[in-house]
Amino acid sequence: MKIKKDDNVKVLTGTDKGKTGKVLKAFPKEWKVIVEGINIQKRHQRARKSGQKGQIIETAFPIHVSNLAKLESNEKKPKAKTEKPKSKPKTKAEAKK
Repeated sequence: MKIKKDDNVKVLTGTDKGKTGKVLKAFPKEWKVIVEGINIQKRHQRARKSGQKGQIIETAFPIHVSNLAKLESNEKKPKAKTEKPKSKPKTKAEAKK
Protein backbone atom coordinates (compact mmCIF):
# COMPACT_ATOMS: atom_id res chain seq x y z
CA MET A 1 0.00 0.00 0.00
CA LYS A 2 1.64 3.25 -1.15
CA ILE A 3 -0.65 5.64 0.74
CA LYS A 4 0.52 6.22 4.29
CA LYS A 5 -0.37 8.39 7.30
CA ASP A 6 0.02 12.18 6.78
CA ASP A 7 -0.12 11.88 2.95
CA ASN A 8 -2.35 14.26 1.01
CA VAL A 9 -4.84 12.43 -1.21
CA LYS A 10 -7.61 13.21 -3.68
CA VAL A 11 -10.83 11.17 -3.93
CA LEU A 12 -11.37 9.70 -7.41
CA THR A 13 -14.81 8.08 -7.02
CA GLY A 14 -17.84 8.20 -4.77
CA THR A 15 -19.91 10.91 -3.14
CA ASP A 16 -16.81 12.89 -2.12
CA LYS A 17 -15.27 12.80 -5.62
CA GLY A 18 -12.79 15.62 -6.20
CA LYS A 19 -12.23 16.44 -2.53
CA THR A 20 -8.76 16.41 -1.01
CA GLY A 21 -7.64 15.64 2.51
CA LYS A 22 -4.93 14.34 4.79
CA VAL A 23 -4.71 10.67 5.80
CA LEU A 24 -5.33 10.36 9.54
CA LYS A 25 -5.04 6.59 9.96
CA ALA A 26 -4.14 3.66 7.70
CA PHE A 27 -5.32 0.03 7.80
CA PRO A 28 -2.85 -1.82 5.52
CA LYS A 29 -4.38 -5.29 6.05
CA GLU A 30 -7.78 -4.03 4.87
CA TRP A 31 -6.33 -1.64 2.21
CA LYS A 32 -8.34 1.23 3.73
CA VAL A 33 -7.53 4.64 5.18
CA ILE A 34 -9.37 7.33 7.12
CA VAL A 35 -9.11 10.74 5.43
CA GLU A 36 -9.82 14.02 7.20
CA GLY A 37 -13.22 15.38 6.14
CA ILE A 38 -13.96 12.53 3.70
CA ASN A 39 -16.65 9.80 4.02
CA ILE A 40 -18.30 11.48 7.02
CA GLN A 41 -21.31 9.56 8.33
CA LYS A 42 -23.72 10.22 11.19
CA ARG A 43 -24.09 7.75 14.05
CA HIS A 44 -26.68 7.87 16.81
CA GLN A 45 -25.44 7.49 20.38
CA ARG A 46 -27.69 6.54 23.25
CA ALA A 47 -27.82 8.38 26.55
CA ARG A 48 -25.51 6.62 28.99
CA LYS A 49 -26.93 8.02 32.23
CA SER A 50 -30.47 8.91 33.14
CA GLY A 51 -31.15 12.57 32.51
CA GLN A 52 -28.72 12.79 29.59
CA LYS A 53 -29.82 13.12 25.99
CA GLY A 54 -28.78 10.96 23.08
CA GLN A 55 -26.55 12.51 20.46
CA ILE A 56 -25.92 12.33 16.74
CA ILE A 57 -22.16 12.16 16.14
CA GLU A 58 -20.44 12.67 12.77
CA THR A 59 -17.44 10.38 12.31
CA ALA A 60 -15.05 9.70 9.43
CA PHE A 61 -15.23 6.15 8.11
CA PRO A 62 -12.52 4.28 6.17
CA ILE A 63 -12.32 4.50 2.38
CA HIS A 64 -10.59 2.00 0.09
CA VAL A 65 -7.21 3.11 -1.29
CA SER A 66 -8.24 2.25 -4.87
CA ASN A 67 -10.64 5.21 -4.70
CA LEU A 68 -7.81 7.63 -3.84
CA ALA A 69 -4.88 9.24 -5.63
CA LYS A 70 -1.80 10.41 -3.76
CA LEU A 71 -1.04 14.11 -4.24
CA GLU A 72 2.48 15.38 -4.58
CA SER A 73 3.61 17.48 -1.63
CA ASN A 74 4.24 20.69 -3.59
CA GLU A 75 1.31 20.44 -6.04
CA LYS A 76 -2.43 19.99 -5.84
CA LYS A 77 -2.55 17.56 -8.77
CA PRO A 78 -2.58 13.74 -8.44
CA LYS A 79 0.65 11.95 -9.15
CA ALA A 80 0.55 10.03 -12.45
CA LYS A 81 0.53 6.29 -11.90
CA THR A 82 1.86 5.29 -15.31
CA GLU A 83 2.77 7.03 -18.54
CA LYS A 84 0.41 6.61 -21.46
CA PRO A 85 1.89 4.66 -24.38
CA LYS A 86 2.29 6.40 -27.71
CA SER A 87 -0.55 5.77 -30.12
CA LYS A 88 0.18 3.10 -32.72
CA PRO A 89 -0.70 3.53 -36.42
CA LYS A 90 -3.91 1.75 -37.35
CA THR A 91 -2.98 0.63 -40.86
CA LYS A 92 0.23 -0.41 -42.63
CA ALA A 93 0.00 2.60 -44.97
CA GLU A 94 0.06 4.99 -42.00
CA ALA A 95 3.04 3.13 -40.51
CA LYS A 96 5.16 3.73 -43.65
CA LYS A 97 4.65 7.50 -43.51
